[in-house]
Amino acid sequence: MGSAYNVYGVGHALVDIQYKVHPDLLGKLGIEKGVMTLIDIERQQTLFAALDQDPVASASGGSAANTMIGLAQFGGSAFYACLTGRDEWGDFYQRDLEKAGVATSADNRSEGITGQCIVFITPDADRTLNTFLGISSAIGPAQLDAENIAASQYVYLEGYLLSSENGYEACREAQRIARAAGTAVSLTLSDPFMVSTFKDRFATLVDAGVDLLFCNEDEAFAVSGTNERQAAVQALAERTTTACVTCGADGALIRESGRTYSIPGVPIKPVDTTGAGDLFAGGVLYGLTHDLGVENAGKLGSYAAAQVVSQYGPRLNHSLLDTEAILAHFA
Repeated sequence: MGSAYNVYGVGHALVDIQYKVHPDLLGKLGIEKGVMTLIDIERQQTLFAALDQDPVASASGGSAANTMIGLAQFGGSAFYACLTGRDEWGDFYQRDLEKAGVATSADNRSEGITGQCIVFITPDADRTLNTFLGISSAIGPAQLDAENIAASQYVYLEGYLLSSENGYEACREAQRIARAAGTAVSLTLSDPFMVSTFKDRFATLVDAGVDLLFCNEDEAFAVSGTNERQAAVQALAERTTTACVTCGADGALIRESGRTYSIPGVPIKPVDTTGAGDLFAGGVLYGLTHDLGVENAGKLGSYAAAQVVSQYGPRLNHSLLDTEAILAHFA
């Protein structure tokens, strides 16, 4: 039986609203720079009131959604399991996701406010996230489609889900369905704050069987207990089949079957790092589901990450269909 989708993603549904700001504003607002912070609706309204400018971009997002959209831009097939509200932002999110080529379920909607993420972009191209989950915080096993998970090549789990009991249970159930069906399990650690706060939940998922793990070097250091890149990726690879660690402008390290692949970065002027890790994962997942091998998959991810870093927002405005030309950049 052929695969229903290359990847079945599970994650939060968040409308990303991006603003260019000076770091001083973050300090004045008491915002920790460079990490994701969960906020309530009152705090969200306070932040919006402090911004005397229009956003530079708005789009359907959430980390795993960005990855599914990246996969689709390479020409892959993706489904995204999420939860939106029956409100205008929810209507926008569903339309925008499907326009980007990612399938989703119109039934996964509920009374409540669709989640939103305020993305602060500073001149050093860093991104700081303040996230109001809204109804997305209620995503759980009920939003999963066991048949499509079982018929997909990979299930992709967003680490941010582990911030709620419902989201954690959704990850556990999706993993259980995938393991029983022979669907490969991929997981992203998402954020250093998430790793440090929910380390036990991440450990439970990894120990239950993860075939493909994504993280950046800060997250890798937090999990492995070492501050050396090669040692960190090796430590992660001892717990999963394939470990991918992104290293900013230096590219990435991927370890599989006892071998470490050094994936070069693509020289580019950074503007906004929002979505870099998400697009890297999208490229890797496309490459692995299209038999391109782990090294070429890493190169696709590196290229996509560099492209998104050169612009504002987590989504490219062009396709990535010409994989041969992309790989030629690394020749």
